[in-house]
Amino acid sequence: MFTGIVEEVGCVATAGSKLRVNCRTVLADAREGSSIAVNGVCLTVVSLDARGFTCDLSPETLARTNLGALRQDSEVNLERAAALGDRLSGHIVQGHVDGTADFVSLDPLADGNWWLNVRIPAALSRYAIHKGSVTLDGVSLTIASFEDCLLGVAIIPHTYSNTIIRSYSPGAKINVEVDLIAKYVEKLLVPSSG
Repeated sequence: MFTGIVEEVGCVATAGSKLRVNCRTVLADAREGSSIAVNGVCLTVVSLDARGFTCDLSPETLARTNLGALRQDSEVNLERAAALGDRLSGHIVQGHVDGTADFVSLDPLADGNWWLNVRIPAALSRYAIHKGSVTLDGVSLTIASFEDCLLGVAIIPHTYSNTIIRSYSPGAKINVEVDLIAKYVEKLLVPSSG
């Protein structure tokens, strides 16, 4: 489990099915078998050293997330798995990406704030509500506007400066994990067909 509070931005050393990320902070208590969220995707560390870690990526992960589009020197959001007893500063995040959104715009607001618009897949729209939680590339955010699959979130200066959101450009695909609680509520309320 994660909280959507990015701890550092890492740099991809090797992309593909053996993903190597250079970083520092998330290595503090990592070991082989540790879970680290990379752009919101829960990955298992298979090897590490003082400069970074390596994870195996399945064909499913490469196809369904933006990790398949990473290249050498791409920046990625990183977060260690939450520990029992930690504060939950964001919201409950599994690291199980539901799909990718299309970057629409990132517009400056007053006082160093920004407004991010992304278009989420129609199949995920039923889980998005005004003031609800969403995870974009591993960042816990509050939905500030939502209409016709266009989701808007306010980005504070700290988040802008300390995540890859600052580098989004046209054509970017953004990993989306919708609120886990919304999925469970739907499962309880909608009759099962099986």
